[in-house]
Amino acid sequence: MMYEILAILAVFIFLYSISSGGLERTPVNGAIVFASFGLLFGPLGLGLLNLDVDAEGLRTLAELTLALILFTDAAHANLAVLIKNFRIPQRLLLIGLPLTILLGFIVGIMVFKQLSLLEIVILSVILAPTDAALGKAVVTDKSVPENIREGLNVESGLNDGICVPILFVFLALMADSNVANNLSFPALRLFAEEIGIGIAVGAALAILSARLIKYSVDRKWITNTWQQLTVAALAIACFALAQALGGSGFIAAFAAGLIFGVISKPHKHNLLLAAEGTGDVFALITWVVFGSAVISKVIGNFTWEIVLYAALSLTLIRMLPVFLALSGIGLRTDEKLFIGWFGPRGLASIVFGVIVLNEHLPGGELIALTAVCTILLSIIAHGLSAHSLVARLAARLR
Repeated sequence: MMYEILAILAVFIFLYSISSGGLERTPVNGAIVFASFGLLFGPLGLGLLNLDVDAEGLRTLAELTLALILFTDAAHANLAVLIKNFRIPQRLLLIGLPLTILLGFIVGIMVFKQLSLLEIVILSVILAPTDAALGKAVVTDKSVPENIREGLNVESGLNDGICVPILFVFLALMADSNVANNLSFPALRLFAEEIGIGIAVGAALAILSARLIKYSVDRKWITNTWQQLTVAALAIACFALAQALGGSGFIAAFAAGLIFGVISKPHKHNLLLAAEGTGDVFALITWVVFGSAVISKVIGNFTWEIVLYAALSLTLIRMLPVFLALSGIGLRTDEKLFIGWFGPRGLASIVFGVIVLNEHLPGGELIALTAVCTILLSIIAHGLSAHSLVARLAARLR
């Protein structure tokens, strides 16, 4: 059975590889293709792809995929444009993100009567961060203005890391409500450690690695074959070391990518190619697993409340806070709506959902189902709308 599954996955990767350029010019993005393939060949479809992946396996796969994508996206960032337009990600993270969690909480109270208030907050936090993988089609499209691309890129690179300590704080409250009065300082310390350690690890490894690579290249020690693995290994090392030290691996990967991209600018393109390819393969496998092992098993359990909240999470709960956060900085209404719409939910929400499932909360299953439904709707809605809305925005700016 293992070899049958391996053969199916290998043939699919090969076929997608030789047709990827053509598919990227269509309204159908990779995540839709990958998840649909998993669903079609999984237990709910043909039954040929019965992937035995537990929650922790899916979490690890999603984490590594996100780390690679965050690193490579950050390394491609235009730092000059980012510094000039830093108000966009600054407002998205400092104003838009808290408002999104708050509005998600308010809507959750009205929709989910069976969840406690703390569980609703946890659900809102799980669905607040955007996904760099699903948003890649937008942040890499040159038709999108640079300030919007860099703003969305930084937002998706940092908001998941910011949400990690917030999630753990509310999980601690859920475990023992008596700690609420004594949690303010530990919560601030946890938040500072997650962010600070993540940035420190990412910066240190990026600077050291960039210098080592240059030293090796100058002496012609590094071969073309092994050169392809350096950046992928660096991205995963940044993520894993930061996590091991108690920091945010996601912020470490993003910070390392930003710094590495600046230091290694003359030759970063060749170094990043293999890492991007590795990230794409990991993303493909993640979404195939998601379609086969997750969606196929739970799609029949979606209630109207779950679908309603998922739809609102991608629209009102995301777009209204973003619109308010970006007021007064010179963006047109259609640009603010564009930024608000392209806040896909994906890998980070998968990771957070698995963390919550492992806590065995009374409403944990409902929270996980809502996260899965939101991710599924995001894959479809953002995947199908990316090219058309990018083209429409570009036409208005001409």
